[in-house]
Order: sequence, then structure tokens, then C-alpha cells
Amino acid sequence: MILRQFLHTEPVAASYLVGCGGKGVAAVIDPLEHVDPYVRAAAEHGMAVRYVIDTHVHADHLSGARRLADAVGAEYVLGPAAGAAFPFREAQDGDALELGNVTLRVLHTPGHTPEHVTLLVVDRTRGAEPWAAFTGHTLMVGDMGRTELATTAERGARDLFESAERLHRLPDHVTVFPGAFSGSVCGRGLSGNPVSTVGYERRFNRAFAMRDREAFVAHMLRDVPQPPPRAAETRAANLG
Repeated sequence: MILRQFLHTEPVAASYLVGCGGKGVAAVIDPLEHVDPYVRAAAEHGMAVRYVIDTHVHADHLSGARRLADAVGAEYVLGPAAGAAFPFREAQDGDALELGNVTLRVLHTPGHTPEHVTLLVVDRTRGAEPWAAFTGHTLMVGDMGRTELATTAERGARDLFESAERLHRLPDHVTVFPGAFSGSVCGRGLSGNPVSTVGYERRFNRAFAMRDREAFVAHMLRDVPQPPPRAAETRAANLG
């Protein structure tokens, strides 16, 4: 299995190349606007990009996913009911995106945005259970994603609580690869460490540790940071 993490600082975001080295097929997750680094990385590893996936419709930066998919002949994937004005593969909860010996299982985790998905990683050369999760802005290291960018803050927070409950069912050892880290406006108190585990976040992530719905919603509605500049326009542009 091949896994490459790209850490960006302008804007603050994390993107990923993941796939099967033996079969030479990969997916790129949450690419930024300038796509050359992902094209080069895939070529360096001898991998053809089969899927380009946005975990959600971004409001803090322009996505490069459609441009990358066109450049490499890949399928562009978004979560359920995204409402984009261009063709894409609508990933439903429970879908499996096959990459040789690697499978990305789709888990619908709304809250940050209604269409948000988490991608559970199974490497069949190691075992049949997920060992990692690309969590986008649902679960990050130190916090969970803000909830008002695509719906009301309270509706988003209630959806996010249900998504957190789904992630709590994952084993402690599952590695968390988030879509952002310290410096992003999409969370509060984010760590500069761009990787964690479900178990660590269960213990030390204040929002994720909350198992009472009303307490969680109240927490998510407090001290919300300033929204990204031109958030509504950026989200609209990413929807075409």
C-alpha cells in the first residue's frame, strides 16, 4: 500500500494520495487548486489515479479535484446529495471504492457539511478491517469541524453528534488522517500534529469525547471562529 500526505499552509489543509502499489492504482483525497504535486507523486510511485475525492464541498479554499480528475482521466467523487452542477460519482454510505488490494469504504458523516463523508481504509494484504480513516473536517486532531458553513449551526451540530457516534464505534487503533490541522479556521484548538488515532481523540479531544447530545451541541455553538473569507462564494464555486 502507498500513502502520501500533503501538508499545505496557504490555505491550511491536508491532502492525500492512497492506493495499491502492487496494482498501481490510487485515489487522491481533498486536493487543492494547484494539482501538479499530486500528478507528480502518482507518477513517482507508478500509480494511475482512479478516483479523485472531496470529503466535502469546501468553503475555505478552491478545490482542485475536478481539474485533477480531468487531467488524469479519473472519476470525481462527492458525498450524497452534494447538489453539484457538474457530473460526478455520488458516493453513498456503505459504498466501496476499489483500488487493487486497497478499499476505501464510504461512511456518511454529515455535520461540518451535509454531504461530508469519511473514508475508511482497508488493506487486504494486512487484514479485512479498517486500519485508518480519512476524516476530512469531521474529526480533526483536537477538535471537530465547525457546523454553520452549509446549514444552520445547530442543525449541523446535531448531525455532527450523530457522525461522532458512528466514529466512536471504530477501534482505538484506527489512525485518523484529518483534512486540516493547526491554523485552519474550520476548527478550534487544532493540533499542529496532522495525524492521530481514534483512541487518542476519544480521550483528549474535548468535543469528540462528549457523549451527551445537548452538551455537545452547546459546546459546538460556543466560541465559533470567524468564517473563512468569502465562504459562501467559495462553496458555490466548488459546486460549479
